[in-house]
Amino acid sequence: MGLFTVQFSQGGLKQLVQEIRQKRFDSWEWFLLALHGDELHVAQRTPSGLLALGHLAERWKKAGVIPYPHQIKAAERVINEMRGQAILADEVGLGKTIEAGLILKEYMLRGLVRKALILTPANLAWQWYSELYEKFNIVPGIQRTKWDWEYSDILIASIDTAKREEHARIIHGIQYDMLIVDEAHKLKNSSTAAFRLVDGIQKKFCLMLTATPVQNDLKELYNLITLLKPGQLGSYRSFRAKFMKDKRTPKNPGELRSLLSQVLIRHKRGAGTVQFTKRIVHPIVVRLSPIEQELYDQVTRFIKDAGRKAGLSGPLILPLITLQREVCSSFFAAGLTLQKMLDKGQPHPNPVLGEILVRAAQIRQNSKCDILEQLMSTLEDKVIIFTEYRATQDYIRYRLERAGYSTVGFDGRLSRGKKEWIKQQFYRNAQVMVSTESGGEGLNLQFCNTIINFDLPWNPMRLEQRIGRVHRLGQMRDVHIYNLVTENTIEEHIMYLLHKKINLFEEIIGELDAILLHLNLAKSFESELMRIFLEHDEKEAIRRELDEFGDRILQGKHAVKSAVIDLL
Repeated sequence: MGLFTVQFSQGGLKQLVQEIRQKRFDSWEWFLLALHGDELHVAQRTPSGLLALGHLAERWKKAGVIPYPHQIKAAERVINEMRGQAILADEVGLGKTIEAGLILKEYMLRGLVRKALILTPANLAWQWYSELYEKFNIVPGIQRTKWDWEYSDILIASIDTAKREEHARIIHGIQYDMLIVDEAHKLKNSSTAAFRLVDGIQKKFCLMLTATPVQNDLKELYNLITLLKPGQLGSYRSFRAKFMKDKRTPKNPGELRSLLSQVLIRHKRGAGTVQFTKRIVHPIVVRLSPIEQELYDQVTRFIKDAGRKAGLSGPLILPLITLQREVCSSFFAAGLTLQKMLDKGQPHPNPVLGEILVRAAQIRQNSKCDILEQLMSTLEDKVIIFTEYRATQDYIRYRLERAGYSTVGFDGRLSRGKKEWIKQQFYRNAQVMVSTESGGEGLNLQFCNTIINFDLPWNPMRLEQRIGRVHRLGQMRDVHIYNLVTENTIEEHIMYLLHKKINLFEEIIGELDAILLHLNLAKSFESELMRIFLEHDEKEAIRRELDEFGDRILQGKHAVKSAVIDLL
């Protein structure tokens, strides 16, 4: 046992005795505060514990947030082992955003991050805002003007906006503490403006989020890793010689995995991560009354005649697609579009439009709402009803409140504060929320597990976004999806394609996006459906075309899965 010499400071001891005699010491409360400060200081320097877990415990309890063990471990690894430089590559649906938010919050609490930039696809900006605010008490800005880059400490921005020359020049002049890039696989090509933007950003810490860091070519993986941590994989020439048999086949996979594990974290579904609850689909067939069916057929004949004359590329095709979708939702929604089309035709309005509008105004029955009321009488829990149209939303609320149900409306017109208030009203008081498509962005409602699709969007990504409001991380119950489908209408064909043919409702969240991008259908899905409906009148012919279209989607699904190189 070693011996140590203990030395005392005589002057220090004398000063201590003097302070005690003169009672020049602070109260017990001040002592406890100083002790707590020292503990925090020590904790900040201790790599094993996350300050954010204790700091956010009360907020998470109120919001019903339960972080998964794999998310906490990912945050600890990034901070303790990877020094804040990491690719978060969990499979779709395992909560990469939560991991990134937890890491950002931890660094902010430690005083290491003050200025951060989050680059994301434009359609995910509000979702990021909601996640950071609700779960981490971080209030970011969303970039709108060129002045936001310098004056917002935590800023969310569209990567497509940021890569423009006038914005990129400003961004490259700013020193960021942290950069977060969502959908980072879009940076795989080193010759793109987005790659050059991220490569030129000055940052202390960097997180890249992607479920598919390597797909068709190992060079994509090399570019992504080099963008994050230059030199990690050496030069491209040495990487190709050492690790590539060809562009899709890795060489020395064990050594390559070891290098990747230093900068990349990937969790897969299964034991130790997340088991999603089931989606249970209930198609409910709605039979129109004779007068409703007659009006539907008249509108459809008008659309087919006008569409065939205008052609799919003509300027009239978009309002015709809208009208065809609206007439399956409600005649109230369709009536507004008919009136606009009639007004645009002045001073020579189309007499057919005028006749249809008069007949629509005379209809007092709505068979879909009749079925909806019957369905609601069998449901006891909270329900969210989705429609694409505000006119339909207003009518649904009128019918349900007349039947004795408490409802709230949620749509894109509401301010951020009003949206949060409506959400709390639904959570605490109302049984039913009726939401439009635009209102659903960034809306997380895991406390509800019943969805009614009053009408079906033609774009399957929109349908997936609806379901994703409740079937997401944190949902503890099976989700019931009721689809109201009008018989002998286009809706019947849409339901066949999405449910029977491509089994959309049971797809893994997010896979569909990759499939549609692979087939170049992300923006033209609705136009492809409209082409089929315009070209064919017979039910059998439409079904045959939809079968072929569905086969293309299924082949695309297979191609996307086979393109992923199993290296992670």
